[in-house]
Amino acid sequence: MSGPYALQSFPCTLLVCVQVQVFGASLQLQLVRISLSQPRQKSTMEQLRNQKMAQEHDQLEEMQQHGPLPVEQLQASGIAAMDIKKLKDAGLCTVESVAYSPRKDLLHIKGISDAKVDKIVEAASKLVPLGFTSASQLHAQRLEIIQITSGSRELDKVLEGGIETGSITELYGEFRAGKTQLCHTLCVTCQLPLDQGGGEGKAMYIDAEGTFRPQRLLQIADRFGLNGADVLENVAYARAYNTDHQSRLLLEAASMMVETRFALMIVDSATALYRTDFSGRGELSARQMHLAKFLRSLQKLADEFGVAVVITNQVVAQVDGSAIFAGPQIKPIGGNIMAHASTTRLALRKGRGEERICKVISSPCLAEAEARFQISVEGVTDVKD
Repeated sequence: MSGPYALQSFPCTLLVCVQVQVFGASLQLQLVRISLSQPRQKSTMEQLRNQKMAQEHDQLEEMQQHGPLPVEQLQASGIAAMDIKKLKDAGLCTVESVAYSPRKDLLHIKGISDAKVDKIVEAASKLVPLGFTSASQLHAQRLEIIQITSGSRELDKVLEGGIETGSITELYGEFRAGKTQLCHTLCVTCQLPLDQGGGEGKAMYIDAEGTFRPQRLLQIADRFGLNGADVLENVAYARAYNTDHQSRLLLEAASMMVETRFALMIVDSATALYRTDFSGRGELSARQMHLAKFLRSLQKLADEFGVAVVITNQVVAQVDGSAIFAGPQIKPIGGNIMAHASTTRLALRKGRGEERICKVISSPCLAEAEARFQISVEGVTDVKD
């Protein structure tokens, strides 16, 4: 067949052209236009679909680079807005928090049925990688972890840069060992730029002992050349009055971390209220279970938002047979629950004058070593010989 239609490779269209040509050229042209336009329409639809998929992929990658995914992202997977509100009311403000939660915890949320839980879990697992990855990829990710300076070069050297973000660091020691003063210093240094050892983020402080003092932050801020008013504005403070209240504050903390960048989360002290709310061996099991859930919630905040979680812990005297000759030994309270929950455990003790000593007790990567530092008006500093 010759003519303009010989260039088109549509066999069915050519057959129609020959058959229709007997009845009239006007009808032939109309059918040819329809036949030729169909492949073009399909191609255009495929291009639009591919462009939409590429845009969604780029948006997902961009959000993953900037932090956790807001739980509202589940709406794109067909989760109703009312169900998302129920998740947020339960403290699940990110897709990660939903993906990390046990199924039974989701079933406890009022108004979320068994079928809805399956749909929510499936949607969250598609957005959050929960499978295996290579050690090389994990190594590359850990190279990007931020360390927050303690204010002392000697202490930072032992900690290989400072307090690690994305994990729990426990500080324990006797009264006046420097735990709270180190926490005050970290509230300021976490606001420093990255090139100065900071975290470029805000701090959150849960105070269970009533020892937080804003004027200390002003003194420490002056040392680092920061505006005192801005430093205070960047610290979210809450007083905890009982263990249940202390746990509820973590739900509020999660919703705040979705809205703005936090680099540090401090609980001073994580165990003080447990010593008064639970008494005697009869409540020991209940205390440990409650403490374990609280520490698990802290770890979830560290995992989801990459914040450095710093908790202080009290100690008790361990009196046994050896105490007759060497004196009573001290040990942190909380037992194995606290020991296993803490990624890094640091023991603080008092030295001469304002000198303090920090010892690395346990860590997956730090050597067991000691560092001397000093408590001054400027916070935690190096010892001045």
